[in-house]
Amino acid sequence: MAFVVTQLCKDCVDTACVEVCPVDCFFQPKEISADTPNMLYISPEECIDCAVCEPECPWEAIYPEEDVPEVFVSDIALNEISDTNRDAFDLAKVKEHEPPSADEVAENKEKYGL
Repeated sequence: MAFVVTQLCKDCVDTACVEVCPVDCFFQPKEISADTPNMLYISPEECIDCAVCEPECPWEAIYPEEDVPEVFVSDIALNEISDTNRDAFDLAKVKEHEPPSADEVAENKEKYGL
């Protein structure tokens, strides 16, 4: 089992999860496209299932693979492309940022019916 970043991260890209990760398993696409949206990706090959990233994500976008909501099931394969097409990704770097408000998180979830 690996953890999965869902599209709740899309265009939000908060790196609090990257900061606490004990291994380098978070990636970002070098080029944003329909196939590689602007979000973080967890490499299933690099993830050690430590679970420290999940509670750190202020957008509540990270789930254990078996708990990914139905609306985000395709994000499992989306995260896998960070392994199958590694040349298209850079290792994610920690960036300073303002965490989202509770209202922003709720509004983001509503876009996906959550």
